[in-house]
Amino acid sequence: MTQRLLTGNAAAAWGARLARAEYVPSFPITPQTEIIETLSRWIGLEEMDARMVIVDSEHSMITAAGAAASTGVRVFTATSSQGLLYGMEMLYTVAGWRVPLVLVNVSRALAAPITLEPDHNDILAARDSGFLQIHCATCQEVVDSVLMAYRLTEDSSVRLPVIVNLDGFYLSFTREPVDLPTAEQADAFLPKIDPEAAVFRSGRPVSQAVAVMGGAPYSYFRYETHLAAQAALTVYDRISAEFADRFGRTNPALECYRTNDADLVLVMMGSFATKAKDAVDQLRKIGIAIGLARPRLFRPFPADAFRQVLTGKKGVAVIDQNLSIGMGGVLHSEVAAALFGVSRPPAVLASFVGGLGGRDIRAEEFYEIAAEIEKAAKTGKSPPPRLLYTETELREMRKLQAIAHVERNQHWANP
Repeated sequence: MTQRLLTGNAAAAWGARLARAEYVPSFPITPQTEIIETLSRWIGLEEMDARMVIVDSEHSMITAAGAAASTGVRVFTATSSQGLLYGMEMLYTVAGWRVPLVLVNVSRALAAPITLEPDHNDILAARDSGFLQIHCATCQEVVDSVLMAYRLTEDSSVRLPVIVNLDGFYLSFTREPVDLPTAEQADAFLPKIDPEAAVFRSGRPVSQAVAVMGGAPYSYFRYETHLAAQAALTVYDRISAEFADRFGRTNPALECYRTNDADLVLVMMGSFATKAKDAVDQLRKIGIAIGLARPRLFRPFPADAFRQVLTGKKGVAVIDQNLSIGMGGVLHSEVAAALFGVSRPPAVLASFVGGLGGRDIRAEEFYEIAAEIEKAAKTGKSPPPRLLYTETELREMRKLQAIAHVERNQHWANP
């Protein structure tokens, strides 16, 4: 085991290298590009035995990844934001092929308007595709998650592709100390891929064609895929336990921080959850019994774990770094669905949306959220959903709107 100072992107590349990925179809997009640049350099220096192919789009990239995986080789690729959406058709297709591969997504907010900063609308747009999802909060988790993702995707009871997600800029370009396993340690945890039936031999060809199915067999096939995704929860727990035994780091599907004796619980995922963890520590110092629940595994969703942790709590605040237009926070809706029907639900389940387009969530905002749900818990009435936004920011936006309104009127008055 060696420790290095790595960005999140470099950590993703190291995960692919330690996993001995054999085929890397690629297409660059900010802020993911450093991953394929790093892999390209290693392959060029013959430090990594793999073939990289630069294709003409993310659609082609995901197609090539799925096609290669169907021949029994270990495949790695990466994308971000608009690139993930450009390849969305093939996400559904490749998942339907039931082939094992790992795709790293470096989250970046979607257009329009355009920004280079992160939020989770890109990755959550893929939640129903059939790809499993692991969400990282630190650079260390990126390396660990890529290795575990290969074990998960290649398990015979799963055989579904996996997306490992990290936040752009806040994590992709942030350097943190990362403990890297040796190649021998990684090999012991992640043996060579067992292709099972997915093997291509020119001298003994086997058809890998995609069947055209009617309603009944199609329904059965899709439901089998659903059951495989559900089975991934148990498989992930087993893989996580083995990883902890080998490397001393725990990566449960749902991380619970100081929740055992908590009256109030914050729920977040991604790198901003590290800010929430620090806020929990600060609030504990002044006597507020609060904790944090952070899902690493989002698909399949660890609903049972959420029920165990949140049942009986006085107040729960879900802080989404995404916005499903017309509905609200996606994570909030997932948690609400998981808690439906429990015998002792939280007295309050509040929804907050923050961090869109990379907007920071300051410590003071976490403190205000805690105060609001503590107050609401006394009445048992959840506050209305709210966008995290300061009065100063709102004034500035209204000022810009007023200026734009004046300029637009002047334009039409003097064409």
